[in-house]
Amino acid sequence: LSCYNCNIILCCIRGVRMLVRSPELRGCDTFVAYPPATPAGTVIFGKNSDRPVGEAQSVRRYPGTAGCSGDLTCTYIKIPRTEWTSEVLLSQIDWMWGAEMGANAHGVVIGNEAVWTREPMESEALLGMDLVRLGLERGRSSREALDVVTNLLEEHGQGGACAEDDPSFAYHNSFLIADFEEAWVLESAGRHWAAQRVASGCRNISNGLTIRTRFDLASKGLQEHAKTRGYWDGTTPFDFSRCFSDGPLTEEDPESRQVCGAKLMQKYGQDGAFDADAMMQILRHRESGICMQGGGFETTASMVTDLRENNAETRHWMTGRPHPCDHDFVLQESF
Repeated sequence: LSCYNCNIILCCIRGVRMLVRSPELRGCDTFVAYPPATPAGTVIFGKNSDRPVGEAQSVRRYPGTAGCSGDLTCTYIKIPRTEWTSEVLLSQIDWMWGAEMGANAHGVVIGNEAVWTREPMESEALLGMDLVRLGLERGRSSREALDVVTNLLEEHGQGGACAEDDPSFAYHNSFLIADFEEAWVLESAGRHWAAQRVASGCRNISNGLTIRTRFDLASKGLQEHAKTRGYWDGTTPFDFSRCFSDGPLTEEDPESRQVCGAKLMQKYGQDGAFDADAMMQILRHRESGICMQGGGFETTASMVTDLRENNAETRHWMTGRPHPCDHDFVLQESF
């Protein structure tokens, strides 16, 4: 039973019964699953990109480069080029340089999420989507891509309109960066950030900061900055999400897409059978709002990846069109 005109939705899938609030129609959902949730030798990644209705998003492939110099023009600013880049497969919004999600020839996948924080927005800088593409082009592992993104974030900042026709729509970003060995949840507030390593089980992010008191890496001076800004008293345990979130925490709301997505992952992975088909079913889940329809925003494109230790066996599926609940995932040509 569902009704997008109501505040409450009852959603059931494979025995999971959840009461969820009709979602705010601005968001994305990104997921990763490792053994023991998945079969041995398999890592599954997926993302729905939720964007303004009618905004075009295309599947595009860019070759690797070598011997480059000079400046690179991103969506709003120029940054120095690197000597080489990797071949990448992207789901790219047509009007911007960056990408909502993608993969590279080294078996790295990245998706980003909009998050709203207490840190002020900068003027035109790097978009989160620029950082997705830069991480894929310059990172040969998930950890290397993490370092690429955080270094660029600290040096150039993030900012600028994130919708072509709405200059007020701007946000900070979180990222899920994964390869066969490990994933990193990277959450940012301005030029400050924290990162949490994931190497087993399931993890998802959905438009809110989720890193609490446990994290593995962070920007230099993070806690001192939070204390100076009055976000933290310096005596209680440092809680990244609590300090920097602008609004309620999504994981504390039992009716949020964040919680609904986590429950679906847990259900599909409870017998170690979480596979690409299971990820596609989650991305098609309408009642929770994960497959978003109605209002000013919709799921405009989707991606699922089955990562393997031998990257030649890794497979990527993309839709390149709205509403995965109504369309097929298309297997992409291998790297």
